[in-house]
Amino acid sequence: QVQLVESGGGLVQAGGSLRLSCAASGRDLSRSVMGWYRQAPGKQRELVAAISSGGSTNYADYVKGRFTISRDNAKNTMYLQMNNLKPEDTAVYTCKVTTFPAISYYWGQGTQVTVSS
Repeated sequence: QVQLVESGGGLVQAGGSLRLSCAASGRDLSRSVMGWYRQAPGKQRELVAAISSGGSTNYADYVKGRFTISRDNAKNTMYLQMNNLKPEDTAVYTCKVTTFPAISYYWGQGTQVTVSS
């Protein structure tokens, strides 16, 4: 069983930065796809960024140039560096892992990010 624990959320002023971490345990996830999702109040959950086992990345248009996703396979950990944060980035950020070749999905519990104007 895979467990994911996010950390690094908090309250920051607009223009500030935060770094989220998603630490995984339970199995080797070096061949997995890892991603960050977010859900703001009253809105659907949406993909923020994803990273493959080889390091290929994909970003939502609204975070390109501001957020950077990365991973450390040796530590089974994924990161999201968020710069130039905006009030509209306020949401619960959750990490997701998709394992291969036997496809399974795992979600973290989420961490709150609040950006004040």
